[in-house]
Amino acid sequence: MDIQVIINTIWVLVTAKLVFFMNLGFAMVESGFTRTKNTTNILSKNFIVFAIASLAYLFLGWGLMFGDGNGFIGLKGLFLLQGPDNSPLTGNDYRGVYSALSWVKVPLYAKFFFQLAFCGTAATIVSGAVAERIKYLSFIIFSFLMCMFIYPVVGHWVWGGGWLAKIGMLDFAGSTVVHSVGGWAALAGILLLGPRFGKYENGKTNIIPGHSLPLATIGTFVLWFGWFGFNPGSTMTADPVAISHIVVTTNTAAATSIISSTITSYILLGKPDLGMTLNGCLAGLVAITAPCAFVTVGASIFIGIIAGILVVLSVLFFDKIKIDDPVGALSVHLINGIFGTISVGLFAKDKIAGISTGNGLFYGGGVKLLKIQLLGVVSVGIFVFTLSLIFWYFIKKTIGIRVSLREEIEGLDIGEHGNIAYPEFYIKKTYF
Repeated sequence: MDIQVIINTIWVLVTAKLVFFMNLGFAMVESGFTRTKNTTNILSKNFIVFAIASLAYLFLGWGLMFGDGNGFIGLKGLFLLQGPDNSPLTGNDYRGVYSALSWVKVPLYAKFFFQLAFCGTAATIVSGAVAERIKYLSFIIFSFLMCMFIYPVVGHWVWGGGWLAKIGMLDFAGSTVVHSVGGWAALAGILLLGPRFGKYENGKTNIIPGHSLPLATIGTFVLWFGWFGFNPGSTMTADPVAISHIVVTTNTAAATSIISSTITSYILLGKPDLGMTLNGCLAGLVAITAPCAFVTVGASIFIGIIAGILVVLSVLFFDKIKIDDPVGALSVHLINGIFGTISVGLFAKDKIAGISTGNGLFYGGGVKLLKIQLLGVVSVGIFVFTLSLIFWYFIKKTIGIRVSLREEIEGLDIGEHGNIAYPEFYIKKTYF
């Protein structure tokens, strides 16, 4: 076997494992931002969701995403990776990105595992947004449907040679395909679930603090670390110039978003809120995910600054309109997934790290690319939100999606799992 094939395969698998490791980060962030009485439930959802994603994506999702078909879905080789390897190769064959190593193939199973890690990430985003009031089984069923049908169809449009790819939409590592897909699916679930008990009363928004900022901070560090596999790994080839550039743009956007979110929370809230700072880091990472290979390091500074401001304003906005998102998933993944996708149309610069994309608006590229990116945002949003709403509604009308009020008050750890994360601190209360 050619040495470059070996190197590229190792690169893809190592970065895929970094993305897999992000599941730990999501578990820590979500449990830290929610209450003690729901910790077991949050951890259980984050643990099982990757198993659900693994099976759904293996059974059918991969085939719908990368099988030969039409502009909407794959139609051949749908089940259990049994069809011919029609999945992306590298470089020119992978997401339309140029690479000097475009002739080097990566084995099918390596590509599958990398894409599976992305699919699992999209499903995990939903977990935090619907936390503290959703039925465990309902979440599992929705995650299975999402990973089998919703994520793969959007992935086919953008990364599998579908209609958005054909018109020139660019989303290097998934601001839309992963993050806004998770965000739109979460929004549909939140709207049908309603807010947590006691969150909005008498026209006021009550703060429901999470139980462990240390856990949330550890989780954010894990996610920041994992993103160095998420974005550079999307080259699907160990191209030294490209992956080095992507690492720096990724880190720079995270850093500037941390600063801007901290300053924004200081101005609007009177104190530098740590929760806002942590979500600011994640917002910058989400926003740079689509343009990381297409923009200069200087542009990544501005993308991060804007993302940090957006996430704080968005958290406050969703509370104002009474959309209850315990961990800020909509503000991080949906709002900044949209912004990151649009950023390609604004800041893309041709021939960055040897990658040919055309120029964005700020580099004299006109509005063509920007219009394409906007079309991608809108079409994906309509499709994902509508189908998610249908799935959530079907589950609601069959087995239900929300726990009883008593379960919610006592905590989902007891009601859904009969288990307690912190038994030494548990005091049994009778409410009814």
